[in-house]
This record gives sequence, C-alpha cells and structure tokens, in this order.
Amino acid sequence: MQSPRFTFSLLLLIVVWANQLPGVVPVVLAQSQSASQTHSPKKKSSKASTTAKSKTSPRLRRMHLAFVASTSLKPMARQLLQDRTPAAYAGVEAYARRHANEDAGALAWLVLGYAHSLDRDNAQAIPALSRAQPHAGDIGDYVDYYRGQAYVQSGRTPEAVAVVSDFDKKYPESLLIRDAHLLYANLLLAEGQPQAAIAVLEQDRKPVRADMELVLGRAYAATGDNAKAAAIFQNLYFTMPLSFEATQAGEELKKLRDLPPAGLDQRKARADLLAKGKRYSDAADEYMGLLNEVPAAERPTLQLSIVDALRHAGRTKEAKKELESVPNSPPEIDAGRLFNLGELERASNDDDKFLENLDQLRRQYPTSPYLEQALLSAGNIYLLRKDYDHAIDSYRELQVRFPAADRASYAHWKVAWLSLRQGRNADAKTGFEQQIELYPNSAEIPAALYWRGRLAQEDGDLAMAAAYYQKLSQRFRNYYYGELARTQLHNINASGPAQQYALLDRVPPTNSDPVKSDALPADDLRIQKAHLLENGALLDFAVRELKAAAAQDKSDWLPAETARMYEEAGRYDIAIEVLKRAVPNYFAIDLDSLPRAYWEALFPKPYWADLKRFSSENGLDPYLVASLIRQESEFNPNAVSRKDAAGLMQLLPKVGKGVAKQEKIKHFSADQLFTPGVNLQLGTRYFRAMVDKFGAFEYALAAYNAGTDRVQEWLGAGKYRDPQEFVESIPFTETREYVQAILRNANVYRQLYGAP
Repeated sequence: MQSPRFTFSLLLLIVVWANQLPGVVPVVLAQSQSASQTHSPKKKSSKASTTAKSKTSPRLRRMHLAFVASTSLKPMARQLLQDRTPAAYAGVEAYARRHANEDAGALAWLVLGYAHSLDRDNAQAIPALSRAQPHAGDIGDYVDYYRGQAYVQSGRTPEAVAVVSDFDKKYPESLLIRDAHLLYANLLLAEGQPQAAIAVLEQDRKPVRADMELVLGRAYAATGDNAKAAAIFQNLYFTMPLSFEATQAGEELKKLRDLPPAGLDQRKARADLLAKGKRYSDAADEYMGLLNEVPAAERPTLQLSIVDALRHAGRTKEAKKELESVPNSPPEIDAGRLFNLGELERASNDDDKFLENLDQLRRQYPTSPYLEQALLSAGNIYLLRKDYDHAIDSYRELQVRFPAADRASYAHWKVAWLSLRQGRNADAKTGFEQQIELYPNSAEIPAALYWRGRLAQEDGDLAMAAAYYQKLSQRFRNYYYGELARTQLHNINASGPAQQYALLDRVPPTNSDPVKSDALPADDLRIQKAHLLENGALLDFAVRELKAAAAQDKSDWLPAETARMYEEAGRYDIAIEVLKRAVPNYFAIDLDSLPRAYWEALFPKPYWADLKRFSSENGLDPYLVASLIRQESEFNPNAVSRKDAAGLMQLLPKVGKGVAKQEKIKHFSADQLFTPGVNLQLGTRYFRAMVDKFGAFEYALAAYNAGTDRVQEWLGAGKYRDPQEFVESIPFTETREYVQAILRNANVYRQLYGAP
C-alpha cells in the first residue's frame, strides 16, 4: 500500500499535467490529510468566497506547480535555516540557480535572503531577495518586505522607499501590511516627514501593537504635538510595562518638557503589572517610588506590596527592613505584616520563628486570607519534617477555616492521604469520600477514587472496589490512576455492571465536545501559500498564513495541520504544545474520540531506531524511555534547562562525562549531548543505573528528577504498600506529577502503537 504522501504527490502531478492540456477544465486539489481525517470541509455560502474561488484558480495552479517543483528544496532549506553554514548556503544557492526562471527558484532565493538577514549580512541578503522578485508570485510580499528591511538596514533609503511605499496596494491581501507600514513610517520619520509617517500609522492602530505605537509617538513628537506624543508614550509605559518598547517610551517621555506628572493610579497600575509579570525587582522599585506621594491611609498597603515584591525578588534584607516600618494596624495590614515576616523567616530556614508568627496570626486574625496562606506553608513545613500529625492539623485547619479557598481541596486531600500513611484507615476512608463529595471537580479526584477502591479491596468489599475502579477507568481513561484502576479490576476479576453508589455520581462527566479534524479547504490561497512557504522551511510564515486562513474558514483543521507542519520539520516539541492547547483534557478522552493524527503528534516516535536500540541494550521499555523524553524535552534535541541539563534526556554535562567514560566514548565533549544518538546512549545507560539501584521504575524516575539522595530519604520515611503508594507520598509536587506523567504516557504509547 502506498503512503498518503506518495499518493498525494502522484495525484498532484496528474492534476498539474491535466491543467496544462488544452481544453481541460482546471482541477484544484488540496494537500492531502491524514487517513484518519475523513470529515468533509464545510461549504462556504458567501458570494465573496465564490467570487474569490473563480478568480484565484490560475494563482492556485501556479502555487501548486511551485509546490511540487520545490519539494526537494525543503530539507536543504531546513538545514540552512537551522545551521547557516557555508555548505548549507551553497546547497540552497545551487538549487536556486538551477531553477532560476521558476517560482521554485524564487522560493530558494527568498530562503537565502532570509537566512542572510538572520545573519545580519544585508550585503548578501539584498541580491538574493532581488533575484527572487521576478518569479515570486504569491510569496512576493515576503520577498519585498525582507528586501525593504535589508535596504533600510544597509542605509539605502531610496531603494527601501521604492519597495515598501506602495506595499499595501501591491499586496492587498498580505499579512505583512502592518509590518510594511511600520517600516515605511520609520523611513519617513528618518527623512524628516513625520506627518506622512503619522498618516501611515494612524490607519493601523487596532489591534494595538507596542512597536507601532512607539514610532507613532515619536512622529507626533517630531511635529511638536507633545500632548499626543505624551499620551501615546504614557500608555505604552504604564499599561504595557512588560514590552521592550515600554523602556524606550520611558526614555522618550524624559525628552518631552512641561508634561504634567503621571497620576499615582497610573504608576501604581504599572507596578502591579510588573509584579503580575514576575518582574518583582522592577515592581519593588516602582512601588518604593510612590511611598512618599501616596496618602497616609494608603501607605501601609503599599508597604506590603513592596515587601512582597522584594521577598519574591530575593532581596530579603531590604524586605525585612521595610517590614520594620509597617504599622500593626489596621487588622488586615498587621495580618499581612505577620504573614510576610513569617515567610521571610521561612526563607531563612528559621521554621520555628515562622511557626511563632503563625500562632500569633491565628490568635489575632482567624479569618484573614493571610492565615490561609500561612497554614498551607505550615503544613508543607511539617510534611518535609515528616511530622505528619502536625501536618494533618495544619492542612485540616486550612480546609475547615477556608472551605471555599483555592487550596482547600488540596489541603483536604493531604489530610486524607496522610491519615492513610499513618495507618488510620477509617479516617482515610472518610476523607476520600468527603473529597469526592465536597470537591468533585478537584485535581485530587482520581487519587481519591483509586485509594478508596484500594481500601475497599483490602476490606474484602470487592463490589465497592470494582465500582470505584470502573468509575475511575471510565472518567479518567488515560490518567495515571486510570490505568492502575484497570490493573486492579483485572486482579479482582471484576466483570459485569458495577454496583451503584450515589457518591460516584458526584464526579462530573468530561465537559468537552467531540474533537474532529476537518479536511483542508481545496481552494484556499492562504493554505496553498502556507504549504509553499513550508517547502522553504519558513515555518513561522507558513503557520501565520494557516491561522489567517482558519480565521476565515471556521473549520476545525488548524491544530492538526499546524502540528503536522512542525512535526515534519522535526519540531516535535512545538507540535505537542499546539495540540495540548487545542485539547487540554486529552487524557480524559478515549483513543477513538480523538483523530489518530492528534494522538501521533501528541505521542511521537522520533529517533526511534536509536531509542529502541539503546533501550533494549539496557533492558528498558522503549515506550517508557520515550515517555521520559517527552516529559524532559518533548523531543527537542537542543533543549537546555536552567541547570544546564542538555538534549533529549536532559543530562547534566558532568553526568554525561561520567557515563561516556563507562561507555568508552573517547574525546567526549558536552556538545555531544545535543547529538540525539549520543544522548540516548548515555541517557538510557544512566537511567538503567537508577533502576538497578532502586529496583522499581517509580523510584528510578523519582531519582532521575529529584536525585538519588532524596529518594533514599523518602524510602526511609516508612513502609509503603507498593511503589504506587510511594509515588503519591512524594512531598515534592513537581516530582510526584513527573513520575505519574511518565508512567501514564508510557501506557498511552502502548495503546497507540502496540508492541515496540
């Protein structure tokens, strides 16, 4: 059986051949979809769409021809844009010269020009882009935009103006019109024509773009209209403080004279936005600048904001000093003072002082939200101390005092779970059932269902156990606990309908519509343009065209098509993220309820030959290794963590060096960790050592994430029924979810692909 891609290419060649025969009605063919995508495209009823279709057939045929002719360009273009080596440049240029009088050659020249632009080599970019222009066709807007940009950066203003001045007239459908207008406005401003620049930009102010607003403000300033300039700069500076242009707007405001000072509300709003954007140090400085200007009644609240920002910025000494001047009234201010003081002491590892502050907070302000936050911190402190009774008390107090708070369901769950760990099974049963009753939508429900079922199973109540396991398996199909539930159902040999329990009806069904993936519209110019740009490895451009097409078409093909593009380009990480956003609850969906193309993009198998080989050599399940990689790097071989872990399996250089010595790899360097085969060889050997050390995959995965010392400490904290109980007991949320996710993902891989 031929592959879908081969079939499409053959059909397309037939179509192109037929379209060139005299007297033959033009045929239009869309790029093929995955075999699983069987939905028919939605019909467009608008007159405008019908008219566009009849007028654009010649353009579609031209792009089809260019698409077919440029297929062999794709790997060369991808290599060039990834590495930009002399050899890669030479390969694409040779292709461009061979196809000098064709649209496919124009695409190659565009790729060369764009690559030179990335290298800031405008002397080479300009001739390449100029060669592209005569045969650019529907990608002419990209050619001219980057040609104009290269002229600007080379100081060749007349040529730049000639290219971009009538861009919107030449390319009325282009997605680059606003970018071209910005380029043109900058040119006009540089040439001393601010009024003309204003005329260009004023038509493009919605939706707001910080870069365009900055230039518009400068244009108004150049005309002497300081009021309008100031309004624009102030809006940028105060309402978009996280943008690059906000800093420049601040500098521009300093140049304007006789401006009324900004209002306190504006400045406070800027500081709040900085804090929300986690620019804590900048936020603290902004807040401190307001201290001597706010009314006396507002000063304590502002001081707490300063302390909070300083604390999150790690400026502990400054935070403590500021806290000393925070008054102990009114009550909510004092509650905030006590809470922040406690958090600062906790950050200094003085847990006892933190607990003293908590006790004072509890006595004086029993209903304050600050007490809720402090109780959560206290529970976590006791948990890490392995003082489980006091941890239970703190979590329970949080949930009882604040039953509707954001962390109430988590606190309730910790009480139930720690009761189980303390051997108080009756309390644990009650806690698990209350979790389902009180918080049926909480993230802890799968665990509550599973462990209540386990306790029923241990009591010999197999009917109850089966009911809980079946509910869990049906509602949370591909979750970590969903697979464990099916294992237990098999162990107890449960079959037939489950016994009914009213409590289980509290768990709501999945609230998502069936996911479908429509076929691509056959006559959409933007889609065809996107595919042509894809052949030039210009993925950002291609995806932008796809999104514009989807906004007009309203069908459900965009996520799958976008993911396909990224996956074929080797950007599996972006493909995964695209579909995670499109179907955020995919783990609750049966395999048959989501198109196969979605699943295969969410759970890809790149580097499979090496992955399977090195997994087998180390006695590891390839799907478990693939799941570990998906969690670590999402199959991005160039991924680097904040701690400098590198490559597919995120190995630290010192770890890589040690394992390379065991593997007898000579002249090893840290850069080799970015080579997929080397990373897989070393990573699987390293993970095998973890398995050998701890005996169970759950322990090995926890050690891979949190380190061997911590896992040994956690294993020494008491006895566990099985590795699953150990996993749920991991005190670090990140590590607990990491282990569960990898084991869950491995199960999905097995369901999708069968035996490795």
